[in-house]
Amino acid sequence: MAQKLTPDARRAALESLPKWHDAEARDAIERRFVFKDFNQAFAFMTRVALVAEQMDHHPEWFNVYKTVDVLLSTHDADGLTERDVTLARKMDAFAAAFGI
Repeated sequence: MAQKLTPDARRAALESLPKWHDAEARDAIERRFVFKDFNQAFAFMTRVALVAEQMDHHPEWFNVYKTVDVLLSTHDADGLTERDVTLARKMDAFAAAFGI
């Protein structure tokens, strides 16, 4: 089972993920991705879905047209873990490929 990040590890992780921030109501991080159009947003989600399935770690997300809102938390740890940080980094890399 994944372990929740310590407060110091969490701070360090968020410093390395400047576009992510703490979620208000949960032990989680979140980010909004805004793409050029729906096709880009859907392509991003598809790329993330393939990686998430390989990691057996699935994001909570919401998509409307060109916007994808993401919340990452590890359910079985009831909070933020290194798995979330790893997936956030992968999401940032995919978004960067679209110029986001």
